[in-house]
Amino acid sequence: MTRDTGEGLVAAHLGLPEATGSRRMDWAAMPREVTARIGQLLGSPVAHAISQRGGFSEGLAARVRLENGKRAFIKAASSLMAPAVADFHRREIAVSERLPREVPAPRLLDAYDDGTWVVLAFEEIVGHLPAQPWQREELDTVLAAVTDMAEVLTPSPVNETILGKPRLGGWSAMADDAAVMSKVEELSPWAAHHFDQLVALEENASLEGATLLHGDLYPFNIMLTADRVFVVDWPHAWIGPRHCDVVTLVSSASLSGVDPRPIAENHPLTRDLDPARINEVLALHSGFLLRTAAAAGPAADPNIVAMMTALGLASLRWLRSARL
Repeated sequence: MTRDTGEGLVAAHLGLPEATGSRRMDWAAMPREVTARIGQLLGSPVAHAISQRGGFSEGLAARVRLENGKRAFIKAASSLMAPAVADFHRREIAVSERLPREVPAPRLLDAYDDGTWVVLAFEEIVGHLPAQPWQREELDTVLAAVTDMAEVLTPSPVNETILGKPRLGGWSAMADDAAVMSKVEELSPWAAHHFDQLVALEENASLEGATLLHGDLYPFNIMLTADRVFVVDWPHAWIGPRHCDVVTLVSSASLSGVDPRPIAENHPLTRDLDPARINEVLALHSGFLLRTAAAAGPAADPNIVAMMTALGLASLRWLRSARL
C-alpha cells in the first residue's frame, strides 16, 4: 500500500508491486481450432506451450515450441470474454506491423483476427524483466535505448488514425465525481489541496509532437537480454512530444528510491525542456492513473488497481518536488 501522509509520499516497500494481473488465460483453455490455427500461422503444430503468468491482460500469453523446433511468443484474446483486450490486440497488430526494424521491439511473425479471437505471434525474446528495485546499470541501459528509440520513431511511422488516444488526464473529470475525489483525497491529501493547480496543468498541457510514443513504458513492458533492450506491448502507442515516455519511466523508478530529477536534468530528451513541460506530463499521468484506480469497481482486478495507484502516486511525488 502506498499513500501520501501529507508530509510526503511513503511506500511500504520499494519497487513496483510484485503482483501483476490475476486473470491470465491458460493455453489449455484455448479452443482447439484456435491453437490449430496458430500452428498453421507458424508453419508447424505447437508441441509444447508454457503460459506466462505476468502482465495485466485477461487474455493468453504463452511461450510455444513448435514440432519443427522453432519457438514463438503468442498473445490471444476473445472478443466475447475480454472485448477490451481483443481491441487492444487489434491495435497492437496495426502498430507492430508498421514499426521499423530499428525499433527495439519483438518482430511480429504473423497474426489473425476471425472476429472473435485475435491472435498475435511474435518472435520469442529470451531475456528477463529489469530487476525491481531498479539496478542503476540496467536503468541507464534502458534510458539510452529509449533515447535511440525516440530518434527512430520521429517522425512517427504509424498514422495517427489507427492509434488510440493517449491515456492521460483525469483531474478535470474528477471535479464532477465526489466519490472518486474522496478516494483520491484519501490516497493523497496533497493532491486534494493542490487540485486547482493540477487541473490547470492538465488543461494547459501541450502534447504537440511528431514522435511515436509507447504510451505504457514501465519495467513490466521491458525485456533485457545479454546485449539488447526490447520494448514490448504497443497497443497504447500515440503521437506526441518525444520526452513523454522518458518522464513516465523515470517517474516509476522513484518507487525504487531513485530520484528522478537528476536523471531528467541530464537526459538528452528532457535536459533542455522547460520544467513546466515535465510538470504537465506528470499531472496528466497521475490524473489518468489515480482517477482510473479510484473509479474501479469491485469487479476490477485488484492487482491492476494497486499498480495504477503506485504509479500515479510516484508521479505526484516528483510533481510535489516542483513546489506548485
